[in-house]
Amino acid sequence: MINYCTVADKNLSAPRQVIDNSQTLYEETTMRLILLGAPGAGKGTVAKLLTAVDGSVQISTGDILRAAVKEGTELGKQAKQFMDAGDLVPDQLIMGIMKERLKEDDCQAGFLLDGFPRTIPQAEQLKVLLADLGIELDAAVNLDVPRDVILDRLTTRRTCVDCSAIYNVKSAPTKVEGVCDKCGGKVVQRDDETEEAISKRLDVYNEKTAPLVDFYRREGLLMDVAATSSEAVVAAIRERTGG
Repeated sequence: MINYCTVADKNLSAPRQVIDNSQTLYEETTMRLILLGAPGAGKGTVAKLLTAVDGSVQISTGDILRAAVKEGTELGKQAKQFMDAGDLVPDQLIMGIMKERLKEDDCQAGFLLDGFPRTIPQAEQLKVLLADLGIELDAAVNLDVPRDVILDRLTTRRTCVDCSAIYNVKSAPTKVEGVCDKCGGKVVQRDDETEEAISKRLDVYNEKTAPLVDFYRREGLLMDVAATSSEAVVAAIRERTGG
């Protein structure tokens, strides 16, 4: 069953004027969304499905931070300590990255923020940042998935250490155990996807991130979707936004 609440009187598919880097005005019909939901709720999958439809870009701070960890940058070293423990990465490590990402040209086609913001302070800072950049959000979509479903999803998930392709030992296994179908890299269970780490991540989410639902409800931007199928979630979002 899919349930979603009404976003406060907004025509999300209406053309808007946007100023590009050369200060030229043009019309567009893009979606600018925030995807909310606990780790494992399916935000990344939903984002990929939506971007394939409308040409918008998926922005995941997780991917950016994991790249920094792999490269061994100072930022990556700091982030790794938090990620391995299943904790949230501090605001000062990610807010600057987000600002620069939103200023890139491909965001003019629309974007989906996957996993950001994660706290009320981040949401407040993001609101100011978007206003400064002249960007208006269309909706904050909350993916409501039961805890037991999330635990099953994440403890069975495996990731390629080279290309970051994601597999699932139950629903989408590799053709050869432990070997990526796409690049031949090693496929492993991430340190932050053990049952202990996931349980801690969910507890942290409930304490620090779940309040974002109320924040965006007060902002008149919340779209609440209760479904475990990514395709059903996408259908609900497209129906509401006219996408």
